[in-house]
Amino acid sequence: MAPTGQRPGRYRTHSPHFDAAFRRRLETLFRWRRDVRRFRADPLPSGLVERLLAQADAAPSVGNSQPWRFVVVEDEGRRRAARAHFAAVNERALAGYRGERARLYASLKLEGMDRAPVQLVAFCDPDTDQGHGLGRLTMPQTLEWSVVLAIAQLWLAARAHGVGLGWVSLLEPAVVAEILAVPQRWRFIGWLCLGYPEEESPEPELERLGWQRRTPLGERIFHR
Repeated sequence: MAPTGQRPGRYRTHSPHFDAAFRRRLETLFRWRRDVRRFRADPLPSGLVERLLAQADAAPSVGNSQPWRFVVVEDEGRRRAARAHFAAVNERALAGYRGERARLYASLKLEGMDRAPVQLVAFCDPDTDQGHGLGRLTMPQTLEWSVVLAIAQLWLAARAHGVGLGWVSLLEPAVVAEILAVPQRWRFIGWLCLGYPEEESPEPELERLGWQRRTPLGERIFHR
């Protein structure tokens, strides 16, 4: 029953107070979240991956659907197959550039699959019964967006523990699904490498290497 004098579903709780000092530290966390490609091979502490995934699982999802499915890739044969597939796709991507842009692309390290101790793959289950379809009648892709929210939450949680995360996107979804032997209906979202970074910087590596600078936020805000 609801407390006396309150409508059903409305409860008084003591929410935490986030003061100015906390907000400054939170902003620092946002700014130091980096897409890490260069990892140390040191293993992560026992139980940390499970703790980080529990924090990712607290992410919002459309209709409370929790459509994320995480696969921890421990088998070395599957890891080798994924790395070989990435190398082939990367070669095709390189062939699409010319001149200075091709030279820059060839200098980029685009994945940490060779060094990161934890390889985690995020999928979306589009047929989940959780949530009973709430909120996705007109935009079913919100299920996949919900998985991205969970990854973002995982990213920040990992950084708070000094752990780097790198999102590998140069992979073909059907090939990844075959390598990992997951249900065909699952949709591949991203291959995630986790480990302690070799180096840390508040500036994205793509900016440091001259691939492209970030644009001013004002150019991406519109008023109607």
